[in-house]
Amino acid sequence: MRKRTLVLLTLLMIYVVTHCTPELALRTHVFFMGYPVIAVTTDIEDDPYHNDYHRTAFEQMNARAYMLTKPPIEKATESELVSFLVKKKGFLHYAEYLGEM
Repeated sequence: MRKRTLVLLTLLMIYVVTHCTPELALRTHVFFMGYPVIAVTTDIEDDPYHNDYHRTAFEQMNARAYMLTKPPIEKATESELVSFLVKKKGFLHYAEYLGEM
């Protein structure tokens, strides 16, 4: 019982730490998409195009768009996965792929 509780608390702490900032949430998302090297090595920048064009919608969703400087290339379509949307829910951040420009 004590070991199970310790494991669950450890997993919960890892989850909270990997979702506490927009950058960490985005890196975690890219890592679990199957691009661990890119998740660790790429730089993350603010996406001015999406943030300006969708300003009111993003403000209502409490979200912000980010770009990867070295984006992963999807094997099926051979397209770069550049833009991601990071939503804030409570004190945690969640990332998802935004799409092409």
